[in-house]
Parts: sequence; C-alpha cells; structure tokens
Amino acid sequence: MAKAFASAGDMTEKKISFTEVGEGLYAFTAEGDPNSGVIIGDESVMIVEAQATPRLANKVIDCVRSVTDKPISHVVLTHYHAVRVLGASAFGADQIIMSDTARSMVAERGQEDWDSEFDRFPRLFEGHESIPGLTWPTTTFTGRMSVFLGKRRVDLMQLGRAHTAGDIVVHVPDQNVMFTGDIVEYHSACYCGDGHFGDWGKTLDAIKAYDLDAIAPGRGDALVGKEMVNAALENTRDFVASTYAPAAKVAARGGTLKEAWDAVRASCDPKFADYAIYEHCLPFNVARAFDEAQGIDTPRIWTAERDKEMWAALQG
Repeated sequence: MAKAFASAGDMTEKKISFTEVGEGLYAFTAEGDPNSGVIIGDESVMIVEAQATPRLANKVIDCVRSVTDKPISHVVLTHYHAVRVLGASAFGADQIIMSDTARSMVAERGQEDWDSEFDRFPRLFEGHESIPGLTWPTTTFTGRMSVFLGKRRVDLMQLGRAHTAGDIVVHVPDQNVMFTGDIVEYHSACYCGDGHFGDWGKTLDAIKAYDLDAIAPGRGDALVGKEMVNAALENTRDFVASTYAPAAKVAARGGTLKEAWDAVRASCDPKFADYAIYEHCLPFNVARAFDEAQGIDTPRIWTAERDKEMWAALQG
C-alpha cells in the first residue's frame, strides 16, 4: 500500500517541552516537530526560528511568558524554509535577521517552498489563514554579525553550507551554547532535499570546534552536556554520509534514481528507520543526493507538483 504523502498522515499534536539549555537560554521542542530557541537578554528577548504559522508561534510565546515578561526584540531565522519562518509576524519583533544568502533564497524560491511545505505538513499549517505573506528580513549579513541584548552578546555566523546554502548558527558565548537550526538533528531525520552533502561534514566540524556545552538542534530533544552534543554531531554526520555515499555510487555507474533509492534504503533503514519524519524525508534526500552526485551544485526548486511526482516514483 502506498504511504501517505510526506507528513499528510501525521495529524497528532505533539507534546511540547521547554528546556533550559543555559542561563536564560531555552529550547522549545515538540517530539520531532520544528524547534525554536529563546535567548533572554538584559532588556529583551531573541527568538531563533519562527515556526510555520502565527498559531504555532504563539505556543512559543506562551512558553517565553512563563519565564520572562521582557519584550521580544529580535527574531533570527537560520534559513528560508516555510516551516521555520512564516510565523514570524506573531512575535512583533523590530528586527528579523537572516543571512544574505537566505534572503536571496526567499526571493528565488520562497513561494514555491511555501506551497510545497503546505502540502507536506498539513498539521503544522493549521491556522495558515493568519500568515500575512512571505517573511522578509529587516537585517541581513554575510559571514558574521553580533547582536547585543544589553550586555549579552549573541553571535550569528555562517559556518558553511549544510541543510541549505544560507544556513546560520546562533552562538551565545557566555554559556557556550549554540542554536544550530537543521544543521544538527537529534533522533530526527535530516531533511537534505535542499542540502549540500559535500559541505555538511565540514560544517559539523566547524560546530564541533566550539566544544559546546549545549545545543538546541533543529528537531529533537535539547542536547545538554558535551557527551550528548558530540553524540548528536556524529549521528548527524553518519545520517548525511549514509544517505549520500550509496546514491553517489549508483550515479557514478550510470544507474537510475530508483536504484539509488534502493541503495540508500539498504544503508539507512537499519540505523534510522525509527527517526521522526524519516519516511517523509527519504525520497527528497535521495533525489538531492543523486543530483549532487551528478554535479548539480544548486538544489533544484521543489514545487508542490514536483514533490508529488517524485513521491509517486519512489515512495508510492
């Protein structure tokens, strides 16, 4: 029997956790749904990742209000994906920050991504009528910028391509805690459909060099303590490598996308089949790995139509 498209069959609300990962730092997590981060400064609050809709963003705001009444001044978006950015209006922040590259990706493919993800994640887009439109940053940067929330410094950095070309991480040096977006996951499949397999491992190395005390990952539980941090980094590395290597071997011998699919399943199913959104991600991951192995550096734009054609060919 054909599997339900992407996450269309997942309509069960997830249990929310709000975990302190450092002094004044919190990870909003929900059993494999997209995470958000909270950074409390002297006078205001920064949010990392805005959720898919204002309805979901308000769940983050409720958690923030359980620990502080300071105003939300900044929203930082680690990349352009719809489930991360379209709830931004709910926070009422003066500053919405992305990398220059992420902003260019909103311009290039933001609407297509919204249409695509709307069909993939119907539960996350409940209440979508309140989304005012594409989320555009007020501020962008290349390389690195620092934001001061009073005396607390927050460093925003591009450490390399991974989940997308425009990824940034958010580091709070006074606690040595990092919010990584979807560069790092924990017991949740990496979505690689817009990724850069050849760079991802080097970007993980750059994160590991910080010898972090905690990470708030893109999906999955908060990672507190160096042992848990390093285990998640290496597990993410294994997931990405285990996806790309079999697809690349098939591409090198002139094989088909369906043969690459079979090879990746043989590599990944024994290790990752029980991860959140695994079946959802796998066809998109194989398609992108097969493209990159054939020299296509810029990921092709996913559209609602292309999604379903690929799904029927591989997961149907």
